[in-house]
Amino acid sequence: MAFDITNGSPQVVNLTLAVIDMTRKQLIEAGVTPRIVIAFRGDASYFTQESLAVVKETDRADALQVKARIRELRKASGVEGFEQCNVPLASRKLKGTDLMQEVKLVPNGWIALANYQQQGYAYIVP
Repeated sequence: MAFDITNGSPQVVNLTLAVIDMTRKQLIEAGVTPRIVIAFRGDASYFTQESLAVVKETDRADALQVKARIRELRKASGVEGFEQCNVPLASRKLKGTDLMQEVKLVPNGWIALANYQQQGYAYIVP
């Protein structure tokens, strides 16, 4: 499964990551070994940064929860990785060098997601 996260609300991203984790656990309980990649693009890119200085102050507590969930999920069975598209970074004054260590920078998220689909991953837009 290749999940494409673009929402700019940390509350929505938290909920999305929680449902992805629930799905992962349900697959394991059903005897299926999940293969999950979670891709960030668009305004969701703010939540893959090491620093929260770019996040609105009112959203920082929720953004901290997103970061904690990313770190937790990165260690979870069946989660192969997190990826950040490079395309939206410059227009949002973000830098690929400022990503969380758990997140890999890819040149173009659409190309990466298309490659996952060619490998048999289901493309999911929450």
